[in-house]
Amino acid sequence: MNARRSGRWKLLAVLLVCAAPIILSYLTYYVIKPEGRTNYGTLIDPRTRPIPAMASTTLDGRPETLQRYAGKWIMLKVGGGECLEACQKQLFAMRQWRLMQGKNMDRIERVWLVTDARPLDTMTIRNYDGMRLLRAPQDSVKAWLPAEAGGTPEQHIYLIDPLGNLMMRFPADPDVRKVYKDIAKLLKASAIG
Repeated sequence: MNARRSGRWKLLAVLLVCAAPIILSYLTYYVIKPEGRTNYGTLIDPRTRPIPAMASTTLDGRPETLQRYAGKWIMLKVGGGECLEACQKQLFAMRQWRLMQGKNMDRIERVWLVTDARPLDTMTIRNYDGMRLLRAPQDSVKAWLPAEAGGTPEQHIYLIDPLGNLMMRFPADPDVRKVYKDIAKLLKASAIG
């Protein structure tokens, strides 16, 4: 009788040891949710924000869509053709973040969606050579891009994954080093793009 009880206790101990990782993982995932996060930008659920079909064109009027750049990470800026100080800062930051990625910089495409018919300054275009410039309807762009409460899409820089899904929004006037780290982590973890 004692041997049977001893055997049952041993069996129960083995079952508890085997089940402990499953029980602990369940508790940490569903009950004790971690508060910390490692990303600086705001994550956007990509299932709800694929690149929409927009009637976008190049600056000279040829039809071209944002989907054309799928397969690469896309840093996206939106706004009117008049590029004042805040706009110039965004364009400069996008160029620098791409250059800071070193050998991975070719995995990133920079796109400026111009949402009005105003002509762009030639010097701005030259200063940010290599940036893709597309004209897109403002209503479609605003309906697609989420902004912070009380803000507008023009204040943010967005990141689109290589599958064509909007996935991250950086705050207005972002911390350069933190955005660089977010992009570097994504490029390192991603096998696509």
